[in-house]
Amino acid sequence: MIRCCLITGGARSGKSAIAEARVLALAAQAQGTALYIATAQAYDDEMRARIAAHQARRGPEWHTVHAPLDLVTALAQADGRPTLVDCLTLWLSNLMLAGHDWRDAAQALLATLAQHDAPVVFVTNEVGMGIVPENALARAFRDAAGTLNQMIASHADEVTLAVSGLPLRVK
Repeated sequence: MIRCCLITGGARSGKSAIAEARVLALAAQAQGTALYIATAQAYDDEMRARIAAHQARRGPEWHTVHAPLDLVTALAQADGRPTLVDCLTLWLSNLMLAGHDWRDAAQALLATLAQHDAPVVFVTNEVGMGIVPENALARAFRDAAGTLNQMIASHADEVTLAVSGLPLRVK
């Protein structure tokens, strides 16, 4: 059984659906429920609609914890359940916009994962395949996202790239 999996891909690549299916399969093997750690924050109607669509896809097999900033505490609530973190990219955005040191938070997350007893599947966006952003904040975010993804990927047992709804195993 995996301990850590990273599923990455572009916008609307199907990564969340792939991750949800993976975590539900792990939960079924364990004959239990799955934990969904949601990092999104709804600041407008469009984001509220996105969150509602994600929630509508999930059934009673899921227990949801909202953790826009504190993934370490949220992971402690896993209690042995397979866990989906959706998504690292939004978590990073939240940290950066709140003025937190994302590198410290990422190191704390990695330290927690090293001691975590339940499988964890992370969803993240691949942001390094586009053009160089025109402004400093966007470039800083792109660089931080690439670094964070590399940190988690190096720790992960598996890395999957989602392309047009299809999983391509990378590691």
